[in-house]
Amino acid sequence: MAEPWLLGSRAFLGALRWLPTRRSSKNWAPAQDVLLFKHERGHFFAVLGLFCAGQGIFWASLAVAALSQPRVRVSVEGPTRSHQDLRSMLWRYGLAISCSVMGTLVLGVGLLFSLRSVRSVMLRAGGQHVTLTTYAPFGLGAHFTVPLNQISCMAHRGEVPAMLPLKVKGRRFYFLLDKAGHFPNTQLFDNTVGTYRSL
Repeated sequence: MAEPWLLGSRAFLGALRWLPTRRSSKNWAPAQDVLLFKHERGHFFAVLGLFCAGQGIFWASLAVAALSQPRVRVSVEGPTRSHQDLRSMLWRYGLAISCSVMGTLVLGVGLLFSLRSVRSVMLRAGGQHVTLTTYAPFGLGAHFTVPLNQISCMAHRGEVPAMLPLKVKGRRFYFLLDKAGHFPNTQLFDNTVGTYRSL
């Protein structure tokens, strides 16, 4: 007759076989392309592109106006005139540089935000590649495909209030998924693109 502790351990090991185990990423390989995320805000990014272009033109025209030669005043003479000319020249160049920096900054931020805001995420058949579609300037859209193991989600969907950051290997800035978008298959997203990886 078997010892009671031996029977208990066999029953325990037998019960462990039926516990759910964590599936590997290979088990999450779909047979066809699967949409994991979609958020349509093309109108917003078209307006953002027009705003940034308008700001760029505005600041560039201010810089050109600051560099244009002022009217020469004939009444001022002697050393006072040269001192005033130097101050005027420094002020004009300083204003032109400030306007150029401001215009470049507005254009750069708008362009970067458009290029890093994600419109859709598609898991390709086989589960080894992912296609990210961004808005690009004026909401025209741009897409690229990368291997799944080169994407790392820096936070879980439940941990961030507004934007979900994705890191893509070889690219400097994060890609942003707006949580107001639609996640058609949350479980598949969490086990593929939404997983943290050390890149």
